[in-house]
Amino acid sequence: MTPIPGSEPWNASGDHVGILVLHGFTGSPVSVTPWARSLADQGWTVSVPLLPGHGTRWQDMNRTTWHDWYHEAERAFLDLQSTCTTIFVMGLSMGGSLTLRLAEQWGDAIRGIVMVNPAVHTERLDRFLLPVLHHVISGFPGISNDIAKPDQDEGAYDRIPLKAAHSLSHLWREVKADIARVDQPMLIFRSAQDHVVEPSNAAFILEHASSSDMTEVVLADSFHVATLDYDAELIVRDSIDFVRRLTARDPDPMT
Repeated sequence: MTPIPGSEPWNASGDHVGILVLHGFTGSPVSVTPWARSLADQGWTVSVPLLPGHGTRWQDMNRTTWHDWYHEAERAFLDLQSTCTTIFVMGLSMGGSLTLRLAEQWGDAIRGIVMVNPAVHTERLDRFLLPVLHHVISGFPGISNDIAKPDQDEGAYDRIPLKAAHSLSHLWREVKADIARVDQPMLIFRSAQDHVVEPSNAAFILEHASSSDMTEVVLADSFHVATLDYDAELIVRDSIDFVRRLTARDPDPMT
């Protein structure tokens, strides 16, 4: 089976600062690798895994669950932890959901988290039918390429796999139940116009997480996949500043 071009995992070796970057639901590393490359340009160690069921065809996602996606994210996290002394986790959309779950589970092992249009629920009315629909219908029309900037392609599926979407709702339930355990420094980017994730998602995270160091940046010129949109440079700049601020007083591991 031919993979989606650019959907392969991406890694860069660097110093003791490790950064895990996670893509979204039905997406692929295509959507976050440019962000990751800019982070690696700072000399940091960066990992972008391909989550199971992604990067091939949408039907493959219906053979996976949120546990598969989380375990791959955690595997990549542990790989970074084996060589790096300081770990950050960053994610787009569902990648933000997984970022929160990692933060809940790993606590102080994660120095800080950065999320772009993270999701913890949906306001779509068809969510009430999903527990039944996923048994009888394989997929719905997709929600990919919500990007204001022309000629961008995030390498995502054009259909929503409903069994996988039902499992995603279970991930959200777990994340929201444990959200008070998130106490790491947090940077959230939220697009003013997002046709996939509603503003109430970021609002819930900011209200219920326990972090004392929280920053929300509203992106005026981007839609959902802001990492490939007009505000991509702002995301890169603020992410770099966030990591630098939180590691400024770290001892040099080479001394």
